[in-house]
Amino acid sequence: MNVYEIGDIAAKLKDNTYPGRGIILGITPDGTKKVAAYFIMGRSVNSRNRIFREEADGISTEAFDPSLLADPSLIIYHPVREVGDTLVVTNGDQTDTIADGLRLGSTFEAALRTREFEPDGPNWTPRISGMQEKDGSYRMSILKSADPEGSACARQFFEYPPIKGLGHFIHTYVTDGTPIPTFVGEPERIAMMDDMDEFTAALWNNLNQDNKISLFVRYTDLEDGSFEQAIINVHE
Repeated sequence: MNVYEIGDIAAKLKDNTYPGRGIILGITPDGTKKVAAYFIMGRSVNSRNRIFREEADGISTEAFDPSLLADPSLIIYHPVREVGDTLVVTNGDQTDTIADGLRLGSTFEAALRTREFEPDGPNWTPRISGMQEKDGSYRMSILKSADPEGSACARQFFEYPPIKGLGHFIHTYVTDGTPIPTFVGEPERIAMMDDMDEFTAALWNNLNQDNKISLFVRYTDLEDGSFEQAIINVHE
């Protein structure tokens, strides 16, 4: 068994109908850029009625058709926020919990210890989070139910150095199901790409056609901090 095997993101997504929401952080093979990506999927009308919008400090989700918005509590949030040279990426309003904590001198881990998984039993959707530093190093976390009843929260944290060509992928669910099975294990090692358009296409084209909703990808130059990004929405 090769524990250092690096997987292909297109292959991981192609045959998985429902990884849910996913975060990818990593470094390009040429070592010049750090990469951050976030996607959302949905099965209900309420979940599918969303788009990503660019904000001054990141992105937000909003209803594509406001008249169809039934419950905004778990689907309307800021998935991406900048805090100085740090980028925070999450699948919920814990983005703001982390960002506020960093501004007050706290840490990624301390902020997330104040939160837990989403109250949507029996799925108990995990809260997944990532934080990418100026030098390309990054941290990831998953907060998930410790049992089927949702009686307690298990908090897991991971910290990674910047390694050329390597990224990590964490997602909310293993695949589709009833209830939907929570992601297990460490974030998955995946190969990164130097070309942002190629990487964006590999993600978007292999997410399940019926369930994908929106995708965000950002490539940031490690030397000068300049970046380019892409946002794709099914509804636009």
